[in-house]
Amino acid sequence: MKIVVTFDTIKSTQLDKELIHQFINNALSEDVGDGDHTSLSTIPADATGKAKLLVKDEGILAGVELAAEIFHVVNPNLKMNVFLQDGAPVKYGDVAFEVEGSSRSILTAERLVLNCMQRMSGIATKTRQIVDLLKGTNTKVLDTRKTTPGLRYLEKWAVRIGGGVNHRFGLYDMILIKDNHVDYAGGIRQAIESANQYLADNGKKLAIEIEVRNLDELEQVLQTGNVNRILIDNFNFDNLRQAVAMNKGRFITEASGGITIDNIREYADCGVDYISVGALTHSVKSLDLSLKAVK
Repeated sequence: MKIVVTFDTIKSTQLDKELIHQFINNALSEDVGDGDHTSLSTIPADATGKAKLLVKDEGILAGVELAAEIFHVVNPNLKMNVFLQDGAPVKYGDVAFEVEGSSRSILTAERLVLNCMQRMSGIATKTRQIVDLLKGTNTKVLDTRKTTPGLRYLEKWAVRIGGGVNHRFGLYDMILIKDNHVDYAGGIRQAIESANQYLADNGKKLAIEIEVRNLDELEQVLQTGNVNRILIDNFNFDNLRQAVAMNKGRFITEASGGITIDNIREYADCGVDYISVGALTHSVKSLDLSLKAVK
């Protein structure tokens, strides 16, 4: 089924247009500089054409909506015919969309579209793989701040497309007290009390999460309270199950550290609410995509 997308009617619950356009303009400035001289020197100014986004791999497609924004910024007169939406399973030979209009504009946008979509699709594919492994449990997979500078919004967007859940976006939207914070603060209780006092003094409403390295630190958190989530880091399976039992559902639990595709289901079976996986964004294989002229 063909879905004709016009840029004036694109609607999204995901897209922060201001942030996305800032990213696109910065990326185009980096790439184009004072002009796409190859296209300017070889393609007539009035030439028009059509190109298709060809899938050359198997996975989950992500970045179609972003591609529409990129084409629009490059040239608002470009038109897209979308065949596959974000989140669709794809295989070799699939065509995600076609774009038509100024040939120069299509070529100028080509590399930025591909760079973004290939990486986003790789992240969405890895995320969906983990989501599928967690089926039948109550555990959800979280991303982390282990993202590419400047691409965090896109990478976390891709995690959502793949079925994962975003953790905090940055240092500003949640208090996450990690091991170094605890050590510098003088201990678990001091860190939690200081964090709550800071929120009260500054009139902020932020969730508080604290990392624990062992069952003794967990017990200190349970006795102190005043947090929303506990990050249980680098626990073995027996200790993780014990930690979940000790918590008795009081606080949201999150496991991290040493978690791989091979053992993530066993971690989930310990009963935690979330598992955070930095590899979703810091070491994924991009999906192979290409933009080919339609003759």
